Amino acid sequence: MAWNEDKLRQLREKYGGDGAGIYDPRFRKVADKIFSKSGTRAAPFVGIPTFLDAPYRPVDHDAPDFGDLQVAMLGVPMDLGVTNRPGSRFGPRALRAIERIGPYNHVLDCAPLFDLRVADIGDVRFASRYGLESSHQDIERRVGQIVAAGVLPLSVGGDHSITYPILKAIGKKEPVGLIHIDAHCDTGGPFDQTRFHHGGPFRNAVLDGVLDPTRTIQIGIRGSSEYLWEFSYASGMTVIHAEEVTSLGIPAIVEKARAVVGDGPAYLSFDVDSLDPSFAPGTGTPEIGGLTTREVLELIRGLKGVNLCGGDVVEVAPQYDATTNTAHAAAQVLFEILSLMVFSPRIR
Repeated sequence: MAWNEDKLRQLREKYGGDGAGIYDPRFRKVADKIFSKSGTRAAPFVGIPTFLDAPYRPVDHDAPDFGDLQVAMLGVPMDLGVTNRPGSRFGPRALRAIERIGPYNHVLDCAPLFDLRVADIGDVRFASRYGLESSHQDIERRVGQIVAAGVLPLSVGGDHSITYPILKAIGKKEPVGLIHIDAHCDTGGPFDQTRFHHGGPFRNAVLDGVLDPTRTIQIGIRGSSEYLWEFSYASGMTVIHAEEVTSLGIPAIVEKARAVVGDGPAYLSFDVDSLDPSFAPGTGTPEIGGLTTREVLELIRGLKGVNLCGGDVVEVAPQYDATTNTAHAAAQVLFEILSLMVFSPRIR
């Protein structure tokens, strides 16, 4: 029907008032969660910053009480395992400072902060800022408390070595599957007299019996360190190189990821260096030729319904990021993982 004065009059009558003017049942359902009774929304730039503007709920480290939480977001400000540029210890603070992420996920059609009982529970308490192995013990203990309470952990690092103690806590009773989005396989061996660096967490997890390599897929892999990652192939992991993404296409990769992890519990680990440095320069080991932000969003959103048992976003080093683009991209990925948790069978 052609545009005319009658159509204009109808729109003015319906949408020309002082209210929000949201009538579509789908959108009205979301708005009712987000708008206050007075008809306003919380400004994204006020208040104490937390992950994704989630409520802050401090949980005692010695006598933890998680109440009715379903998801606990926690910071892991530790980068003692880096092999190149340090600084990801500042990652949690950088992500908390990012505004305007969410609250509505228009693709997955959810508002995770309102659809889940979720809180920012603060940072892992470290006994030493210098001891890598003792820091891993602190991480495993804290995540173990979360898992024991039946709550899903969603962590922000920190370097990628933090995922090893997290997997030790999550996979204590049974090995879990893994969807790993990264530039590097991180299955290297001992380096400079330690095996706990950020280049080897998934090798360690497999050898400890907490990660099932046959239910592990690594996506976005590239760079000059391929010779270090034979463990990925020897153990039965599925590796998708960044160079294959264009020819395969994201839908095919999503289908492969879902087939690899199956219906069992699966962990999602996202290293921000999976993104091309043009999108995310603020990281310790940048590799050109990486994924785009649009590809990453399509990939993660395609995992809706996977039996997600936890997740993390790691390796944001904000001091190399003059525009805050890296932290912004990482915060958006954090939001997408939280959105997936709305649909995870693991949510009690």
